[in-house]
Amino acid sequence: MNQNTLAAPEDRGPDSAREWIQLLAKYRDPSALRSSFELGVTLVPFFLLAGLAWWSMSLSYWLTLALSVANGLFLVRLFAIQHDCGHRAFFRRKGVGDWIGRGLGILTLTPYDVWRRTHSLHHATHGNLGKRGIGDIQTLTVEEYHERGFWGRLGYRLYRNPLVLFGFGPAYIFYIQNRLPVGLMRAGWQYWTSSMATNALIAVVLGAMFWFGGLASILLIFIPTTLVGATIGLWLFYVQHQFEQTSWEAADDWQVHDSALKGSSHYVMPKVLQWLTANIGVHHVHHLYSRIPFYRLTEVLRDHPVLNESQRMTIRESLGCVKLQLWDEKNRRLLSQREAKAIYRAA
Repeated sequence: MNQNTLAAPEDRGPDSAREWIQLLAKYRDPSALRSSFELGVTLVPFFLLAGLAWWSMSLSYWLTLALSVANGLFLVRLFAIQHDCGHRAFFRRKGVGDWIGRGLGILTLTPYDVWRRTHSLHHATHGNLGKRGIGDIQTLTVEEYHERGFWGRLGYRLYRNPLVLFGFGPAYIFYIQNRLPVGLMRAGWQYWTSSMATNALIAVVLGAMFWFGGLASILLIFIPTTLVGATIGLWLFYVQHQFEQTSWEAADDWQVHDSALKGSSHYVMPKVLQWLTANIGVHHVHHLYSRIPFYRLTEVLRDHPVLNESQRMTIRESLGCVKLQLWDEKNRRLLSQREAKAIYRAA
């Protein structure tokens, strides 16, 4: 992974994250016309593929399954748009973005107001070792891991096992965890309203599908589409922060802007995947200035080559991130279990 540091202002742009924020402010304003277009070119194919999948049930269940799996990619893009709505980056008018986000939450199985709050906490605390727990993949330091007993270490290794994290994890998060305002259970009625209203509307959709298409429509359309979207979404979230030279700091040394820039990756994908994921791979810029609409992130990379070259990670390189599980505070690296064990024994 290429993790260039930001050098002197005259040849590499600003040398501090705070200065980058001032520079990037000019990209924050969304275009209502462009946002409407991006929403339309995502919703139309999504519903078209869903309609084709429904129609194909009378021809071939395998064709139905293939169309539903493909539609999971458009669901990822809808989630990315919902994500921008949560950051007030999609429309200038907060109410417009919020109601679009709530509507999309029915499709993405994500209560909008709950997710917006927990995700804002993620942005406000990511990389702070003293404030882990909400909106993050659980990450222990080498020392914390070895201070746990046998069962604690086993539980952590099972949690970080790829088969659990990317097999069971997406279904658990989107089918079960998202049904309650987890993390905000005592934070107020609005989060319960968001969860219960979203649940009720999802139930209406499922009921209508069952009434008109039977159980097959749920098994062959609803579940494959949502599960594929959830799995891709969780993978993207994982590689955006779980890479070898990410950044974690003790609470006293942590700084939100530096953590945003150094602790988020630039996931380089083919153009078609970049479009389907709504540039969410440009995550280091997004964390640095979350109000920038996703369709303007490429402008930032074009105008500032240093950001285009920083934190770059290819799909091939990202596969190696799966084995990284423990943060080494001394060497400032995310390590595999084998590497962490060798370092711990040597110490």
